[in-house]
Parts: sequence; C-alpha cells; structure tokens
Amino acid sequence: MNKFELKLCVIAVLLLNTVQAVTGQIRITHGPYLQNVSETEATIVWLTDKNAVSWVELAPNNNLPFYNAERPRFFASKIGIKTEAKIHVVTIRHLEPGTKYRYRVYSQEVLKHDGWHVYYGDIAATDVFSKSPLTFVTNNHSKPETTFTVVNDIHGKNDVLEQLIIKAEPKKNDMIIFNGDMATIINSEEDIFAGFMDKSIELFAKETPLYYARGNHETRGSFAAVFKDYFPQGQQGLYFMFRQGPVCFIVLDSGEDKPDSDLEYSGIVDYDTYRDDEALWLREAVKSRDFIEAPFKVAVCHMPPANDWHGEKEVLQKFVPILNEAKIDVMLCGHLHRHIKRPPTELIKFPVIVNSNTNLLRAKATITELSIEVIATDGSKVDSFVLKK
Repeated sequence: MNKFELKLCVIAVLLLNTVQAVTGQIRITHGPYLQNVSETEATIVWLTDKNAVSWVELAPNNNLPFYNAERPRFFASKIGIKTEAKIHVVTIRHLEPGTKYRYRVYSQEVLKHDGWHVYYGDIAATDVFSKSPLTFVTNNHSKPETTFTVVNDIHGKNDVLEQLIIKAEPKKNDMIIFNGDMATIINSEEDIFAGFMDKSIELFAKETPLYYARGNHETRGSFAAVFKDYFPQGQQGLYFMFRQGPVCFIVLDSGEDKPDSDLEYSGIVDYDTYRDDEALWLREAVKSRDFIEAPFKVAVCHMPPANDWHGEKEVLQKFVPILNEAKIDVMLCGHLHRHIKRPPTELIKFPVIVNSNTNLLRAKATITELSIEVIATDGSKVDSFVLKK
C-alpha cells in the first residue's frame, strides 16, 4: 500500500467514525406503554430516535425463560406494510381474557429504502436477560371485582402526578384513567413525554393499562391534531367503551369548552360536529351486550355537564339524555380544579363526581357495590362515595 492509498484508508476510517459518532446506535426514547387493553387485544406504543420497523415478541407467563423458544412476532404495520417510523404502535389480537402475558419490544433501524431494496441497521429492544420481562394482563368481564384510579388536570406538574400515582399503588389497580388536561398545550412530543408520559411510564404504564379521556387542553397546540398517534384509542374518534369485571366504562371526549368560532381557536376547530358524531356513536354503544349486562356503568368525561360554558352545555344536551336513558350509575369528571359531588337531579339522573387537580379517585367495584374514595396528595381521605345494587 503506497502513501496515497494509506491516506485514503485513514480518511475513510475517520469518516466512518465521524458518521457513527453523529448517528449512534438506535435507542428507545420513550415507552413502551399500554393502550387499548381489552379481553382479546392489547396495543403497545413506544418511540425511537431513528426510523425503524418494529415488533413485539409475546410469551406466556410461565416458569420457562423468555429465551426458551422462538416467540411469535407482532409487527407495527398498516395496510400490510411494516411502518418505517419513530413512533411504533403494535396491536396484538386473539388473546385470552384475564390472562397474563410477558412481552418484549424491538425496533430495527431502516438506513435506506430504495425501491425494493431495504437496508437495515442496529436493533434496540427492551431487556429480558438481566431484567424480568414486561407483562400485562388482559381484561375479563367475568372477573368478580375491579380496581381503578382516576387522575386529571395535572397540566404537566410531574411532582403532583408522582405523588398521586404513588398513593394510588398502581400494581393494585387493573387500570389508571387519565381524565384530561394532563398537559396545558401540546406543541411537540416534549409536551407529552416531559409533561407527564415519561413519569407515567416510569411509575406504571409499561405494565398497568392506561385509558385516556382527552381534556380541552389536549385539543390545543400545533401537535394536538396528532394526539391520537400517541394514544390510539377509539375507532372513529377519541371516545370508546371497554369492560373490566363488573364495570362497563364509557369514555367520552368533551372537546373544547368555548364555541368553535372563539378567537382562541383561530378557526381551526370543529368540535360541535365532532360531538354530534360522538352522540350517534354513544347511542349505539349503550345498546351493546357488554354495557347492558354490566352490573355497573361508569361514564368518564373531562368536562362535567352544565348550563354554563358552551362545551359543558354540549355535554349536557348531546350526551346526558342518552346516558339518562341508559341508566348509568355515575359520571366521573374533572376540568373545574376542585372537588364537587353532585347528586342526581331531574335533568341529570345520575350522580356526577368532579375530581380536583390535586386529588385522585380510587375505586373498587364488585357485582353488588361500587365504592369511590377521594384521596389527596398527602394520602388523606377527602371524601367517599358508595353505590349499591
């Protein structure tokens, strides 16, 4: 090798090292976290710092090592094509009710996609060697009891969120429900993850299902339109229904609190039509077998129904008549940043519990009783509520 060739080799090595230093190995930056856990499905979401194709490996919860066998793979894909993205959403179907599963997530960097040639890079994955694999449990409508916790109006205050979640003892819960306004505005991923989700993943969301009722503040900001990419709940919108044990949950999306024409929205919103569509969905949802046969029927909605601000009136006029007819047992709300317990009236024929921004609702339901405790950040009991069948 002459001096010129040696110089070229040195330059090539330096360039390679520079590229590797700049690019680095692919990393999982946020997650994974659980969404849409039902009796037969579960969705797992996570993010990476580079575009990748991704999958989940699933194993039964037995005494055999995760490495005992080749585990089935479930890919992030759309219309039959594996997605190349930084946000990864994998839905696993055909699961068994009330069953615990172990899981591991994988992302393989896509370096280049040229025609039918795809060039792959390194893989990032969760650890199942030096740590226990992550787990989740599917729902089961035959379960004789369920426990759940509701928090809301955190507005990016991770210290308050952590105090409340610790008091909730998430491992003793079947689920955690966020009832809106977890952020003040969503202009970027940073507002979601630094604001509340990284802390939620750290405390519970990898293994305890998270269900999310959008609040009015999550509708604001340039990133609000892609909120569903990170919280893929519901088919038509961000409203949905699910059953766990003796409770059927109707999770509603109350939208914004002011008229669509308000200057604050700069003509970018259409929530009146959205709530019309939601009401049509709700009218059919309450006819479902899961809803009708559930001993307790709980509605979760960020804004409480009232003849006050426009959004609250929309909830009252469009949703409440259907919920009255369906004979729900209670509605759980937030939005007002104070604790309020409203008894049934002729207009709203079910109790409404409005949770404050510094309390949590801790609930337990059996086939004969639904009890709800209001717990403050210091662990003290603020109030309690019991419904019997």
